[in-house]
Amino acid sequence: MEFDFATPVERRHPEQGKRPSQQWPSQKWHRHDDRVLPLWVADMDFQSPPAVIAALRARVEHGVYGYGMVPDSLRKTLCEWSAREYGWAIEPEWQLWLPGVVPALHLASLALTEPGDGVLTITPIYPPFLKVAERTGRLPQRAAMAPPQVSGEQWRLDIEALEAAVTPRTRLLLWCHPHNPTGRVWRHEELAALAELVERYDLLLVSDELHCDLLLDEGASHRPLAAAFPELAARTITLWAPSKTFNLAGLTTACAVIENESLRHRFAAALRGLMPDSNVLGLVAAEAAYAHGDPWRRALIEVLRGHRRTLVDRVAAWPGVALSVPQSTYLAWLDLRGAEGLAGKTGSPQQVLLEEVGVALSDGSDFGWPGFVRLNFGTTAAQLDEALARLDGVLKG
Repeated sequence: MEFDFATPVERRHPEQGKRPSQQWPSQKWHRHDDRVLPLWVADMDFQSPPAVIAALRARVEHGVYGYGMVPDSLRKTLCEWSAREYGWAIEPEWQLWLPGVVPALHLASLALTEPGDGVLTITPIYPPFLKVAERTGRLPQRAAMAPPQVSGEQWRLDIEALEAAVTPRTRLLLWCHPHNPTGRVWRHEELAALAELVERYDLLLVSDELHCDLLLDEGASHRPLAAAFPELAARTITLWAPSKTFNLAGLTTACAVIENESLRHRFAAALRGLMPDSNVLGLVAAEAAYAHGDPWRRALIEVLRGHRRTLVDRVAAWPGVALSVPQSTYLAWLDLRGAEGLAGKTGSPQQVLLEEVGVALSDGSDFGWPGFVRLNFGTTAAQLDEALARLDGVLKG
């Protein structure tokens, strides 16, 4: 089956005659005015897999949307996906389905730590990670990754910096695997060092693995942290969701996989009263995606590889701009601190590019690293080319 990743889907303006309720407003396309091309928030501009659309259409036509429950068939489907894609045999009862990964991060802090305990993460990192401790009355703790020293290098885990950030109050580590925003697929040696540190300091661990099904390098495969290091399983919550892989972000459905029964019960107890039941349509979409969406996913990866090549070639013509080639997903982390085209301009790089050429990127300050931007290349080739041409107007110097 062929899938259409080339035709732009109109997300800002409705068809002629559509009522306002049919205009499908989105954060990505409606935060800024019509002149802006948005390459910021992490949803893609592609229609979801046809199997997902068909499953949702059938469920909508039923016409009754009462309180749902997680079907056994979905649990079984995720078990099959995990065994096939990751070589990890999980059990249905390990799964706790909930409305989103960001709520899961906060619930983990509430469930597994006490007020004043330290919640540790690395930077740069997906912005909600940096808010968890503050929002749950815990102590925020951060350690910086090691940035590339020369062109072509990757960001890497600075295990010494991470260990230096651990204190007697540290209880929980929030981890991202693969990493958002740098696109890193962690090497086994880095993860082994992390696992040893977690064990030695008796930390609990939340591993956000949302981007694990979009690895861009040929032959790459994902191994969940709790599977690669079984000694961590008793202290690890693994978070998965179909949202990034299959472009289902708005259906707010995710799964916490927790092997340890005691840990699972603690996390489940924190859910009660704070989280609604799972999204009825999100559960339908998740099952259809994991059961029938793999051909679409594989085609998508080829498209993203092409977009990555386009981006790498374009960045090479921007003096003073550095890019570590992303190894996963559709997000690129650009270092604009030395960009010649921005020399002498006031304001953050993100703000300058938004105001001068109308391209919306994510501001690195939100990830803990000012002077950087995150660019979402999960869009059509035509939209990406137009945005890059606009950026040429400033960054080519």
